[in-house]
Amino acid sequence: MARLRLDKVRKVYDNGKVAVADASFTVADGELLVLVGPSGCGKSTLLRAVAGLETISSGTIEIDDRAVNDLAPRERDIAMVFQNYALYPHMTVAENLAFGLKLRGLPRVDIEQRVADAARMLGLDELLDARPRRLSGGQRQRVALGRALVREPKVFLLDEPLSNLDAKLRVATRVEIARLHQRLRATMIYVTHDQVEAMTLGQRIVVLNDGEIQQVDTPMNLYERPANLFVAGFLGSPAMNFFRGRMRDGADALAMDGASLPLAGARAAGPPLQAIHGRDIVLGLRPEHLQLAHADARHATFDAVLEVIEPIGNEVFLNLRFGGIALVARVPPQELPVPGTALRLQFDPAHLHVFDAADGRRIT
Repeated sequence: MARLRLDKVRKVYDNGKVAVADASFTVADGELLVLVGPSGCGKSTLLRAVAGLETISSGTIEIDDRAVNDLAPRERDIAMVFQNYALYPHMTVAENLAFGLKLRGLPRVDIEQRVADAARMLGLDELLDARPRRLSGGQRQRVALGRALVREPKVFLLDEPLSNLDAKLRVATRVEIARLHQRLRATMIYVTHDQVEAMTLGQRIVVLNDGEIQQVDTPMNLYERPANLFVAGFLGSPAMNFFRGRMRDGADALAMDGASLPLAGARAAGPPLQAIHGRDIVLGLRPEHLQLAHADARHATFDAVLEVIEPIGNEVFLNLRFGGIALVARVPPQELPVPGTALRLQFDPAHLHVFDAADGRRIT
């Protein structure tokens, strides 16, 4: 496999739109790195630039320390899997798997061996004589993966390969891709807008928004120490709760519009809150760190109105209103009052995340 490096890669379209702004990161040999972000953030454009399907405006793309900016896609030794499968309908599964190898002029015996190995690895042995119209969505996606696999490329590029599958099949195929990567130890870049896919698949994640890289880190570091408000709000389901206001002198409360969040004895994950009194900030709190208060609660408490209860089996999401903001708490299954009831909530201030209200950056 190979090491892939991007250095200040930039893509600007003729109309002046900046699709990718100076992207720099390295994908280690054998690493599965995920590009994640909302629609239009530049992740697919960046992947297509690595593949050679998009011409970059500036910067350098290297595979194994060799610049590939001026190389055609077929000369970069990459294999790409698209979300629409792109299978030839008149060919059998075996013929689809073998097609690229035949174009490259590989000996027949080598082609047959690679096709057999890929089919066995992906559970396609009994479907080799079938045509795509007979296959389910998951089977078609496995054929698309197999077609990339038989190439034995230096880098695999996967562009939202699960987006056309139903929820159950998406989970199953995601596990297959993870197992495939563990078996091959292949260098992979995986593009998705689904933060659950990103968190469960990626060894590291590149979070993009509006063409700019927001943060590059491991899934848990992104979750526990987001670099800014965008990352904090994008990763996590339900999303992080945000309290926007000004720290009162003494750091005993956050003054908000229409409410005051008590912080007596607060100890945040960022700097001491006493050091930022009088400053406009945003405090973030994950739903699992917002709980129903006990009678002997020792942490900060406040009252919020219960609006909607969402039971999902092993846990319950409580949608609440505190002042002018909506909150979500993740709690264990239990007897709950009817919507409209005021509930006392508690949180450990040690779990708070602190962000600057002006630029959204984490205060450290």
